Amino acid sequence: MEDLSRLCVHTITTKPWSLEIAVEQYARAGIPGIAVWRDVLEGRSISAVRSLIANAGLQVVSLVRGGFFAAADAAARKRAVEDNLRMIAEAAELGAPLIVLVCGADPAQPLAESRKQILDAIREIAPVAADAGVKLAIEPLHPMYTDTKSAIPTIKSANDACVELGLDNVGVALDVYHIWWDPEVENEIRRCGEIGALFGFHVCDWRVPTRDFLLDRTIMGEGCIDVAGIRRMVDAAGYTGFIEVEIFSSELWATDQSKYLQRIVQAYLEKV
Repeated sequence: MEDLSRLCVHTITTKPWSLEIAVEQYARAGIPGIAVWRDVLEGRSISAVRSLIANAGLQVVSLVRGGFFAAADAAARKRAVEDNLRMIAEAAELGAPLIVLVCGADPAQPLAESRKQILDAIREIAPVAADAGVKLAIEPLHPMYTDTKSAIPTIKSANDACVELGLDNVGVALDVYHIWWDPEVENEIRRCGEIGALFGFHVCDWRVPTRDFLLDRTIMGEGCIDVAGIRRMVDAAGYTGFIEVEIFSSELWATDQSKYLQRIVQAYLEKV
């Protein structure tokens, strides 16, 4: 029997679909998990969205994405913290157990300062998240994004942050797109499991040649990432949660989304 019990799809993966269509189509395809991108909540009743998802038999896996804490401007840092506190309230109302953090960076200041600001902000918001029953997952991003998107570019740096913070509800979300290149990937995934910080796992593939470093991801098995190999590392580290398909692709968004979703499901079964 085909086993989709751990499959989750991010709403951004099928960006052209409305939330209603995405929920309907995921459920029809037998996909049990949905990761909600915050943009689809704009102008909506979050409690109504929660009911929509639950009535379709889907489980909310995560709310994406918080963070962007680092800034040379103190007022900007304060706004980021306030926005993340709002997001925690949204996650609690939605029934999302996890918020994925893209932690931010500011090229106007040294990376060490950005990293300090990230940890300071997480320390501030984590107790509020804990009270709301929400976990926070630091997502290390590929080094090409270190200028403006994340001062945490490796699994090691994310693990180190978790150790320094020492907070039970702060962990790591690993995305194969961002970690596949790392020579220490196996050791650091193992370490992530050992410290109890492996909160999320995202899959896609790296197209060759890549034409756009943001909007040219592809379906698992159609690029150069050993997705199945990394999945084995994650499982060996004790991860038993959802495997989340997160694909940004202008090309794939322009295709028939129903057929695209079928390709995703097939690739999950055969390549992950």
